[in-house]
Amino acid sequence: MARNAEKAMTALARFRQAQLEEGKVKERRPYLASECTELPKAEKWRRQIISEVSKKVAQIQNAGLGEFRIRDLNDEINKLLREKRHWEVQIKELGGPDYRRFGPRMLDHEGREVPGNRGYKYFGAARDLPGVRELFEKEPAPDLRKTRGELMKDVDAEYYGYRDEDDGVLLQLEAQHEKQVLQEALEKWRSEKDLNKPEEEEDIYKVTDHQEDDGGVDEDEAEEGAIFTAHVPVPSQKEVEEALVRRKKMELLQRYASETLQHQSREARTLLGL
Repeated sequence: MARNAEKAMTALARFRQAQLEEGKVKERRPYLASECTELPKAEKWRRQIISEVSKKVAQIQNAGLGEFRIRDLNDEINKLLREKRHWEVQIKELGGPDYRRFGPRMLDHEGREVPGNRGYKYFGAARDLPGVRELFEKEPAPDLRKTRGELMKDVDAEYYGYRDEDDGVLLQLEAQHEKQVLQEALEKWRSEKDLNKPEEEEDIYKVTDHQEDDGGVDEDEAEEGAIFTAHVPVPSQKEVEEALVRRKKMELLQRYASETLQHQSREARTLLGL
């Protein structure tokens, strides 16, 4: 009986609403919020959306509606919330208050988001649907920080770059870069050389007339006989011969004499002061 009474009341309410709206042109909410250019109307449509969301949130609390109806209601609520945000942006652009920053967010807080899935919320009985309950029960895995020892296990010769030249690509790139650097350095040296080059280089080997005259005087003096002073003492012929003889004796001793004889010979020379 209660169910039939509810249906009758609902039908009566629809009939009464139709009577009140008879003869009136009902204004529909624009599909896009950007189509509305009047601030009072934008405020009106925002309040209408909030009213619809409140009704649907109240309906979705009933777990006996069935899984499919609950899922549809939850999708409709999320769609209306997105539309409400669009109208709030349009209201701000028209010079109205910034509801996204200062307005109440009670409706948004009634829903829960799945960890890692931002934007879509579940309201009322939708949080207990199969497949959704497990998402809320499962906690995100904490970030495991590796120890220094575990990090060092991945450090090998390749980490330090010992195998960078195995594929031959790096060697080819290095050769090209080296050739380019050498070419640039050569061009820079040539340009600097051209800039620093004097207008006329002095020929240090050129003989002037004055030097030729001086050379003639020197030849005349050489004919008369010049006196040279030696800064290094020059040995005489006798000293050279004695040095050659001593050197020859040492070579013969080293070639034919035994080590004992050489030692005795060195001692004898030491005693004689040679």
